[in-house]
Amino acid sequence: MVAGLYIVIARGNLIKKLVGLSIFQTSVYLLYIAPGKLIGGTAPIIADGFRLYTNPLPHVLILTAIVVGVATLALGLAIAVRIREAYGSIEEDEILAADRDSGGGA
Repeated sequence: MVAGLYIVIARGNLIKKLVGLSIFQTSVYLLYIAPGKLIGGTAPIIADGFRLYTNPLPHVLILTAIVVGVATLALGLAIAVRIREAYGSIEEDEILAADRDSGGGA
């Protein structure tokens, strides 16, 4: 988790930031799913002889989060391509310098 966060904060390359965000999201998925598994638990299918069932809700929520994460990553990559077309670079410092030189920005 910390590696992904470090990449997002420390790197200036937009693609590397997106990769770091993906690593961070994956580690959050694992952190959330790991406690959801019970030792000795079985899938929540009602059958004779099973008394301890694993809660399926964390898995369903993470499945939804994975879909949202993939869509977010795809959108981020599409925006990075447009930024590359507009500024000629995907480095944060070069984009900010080009934006300041053109008179745009805050």
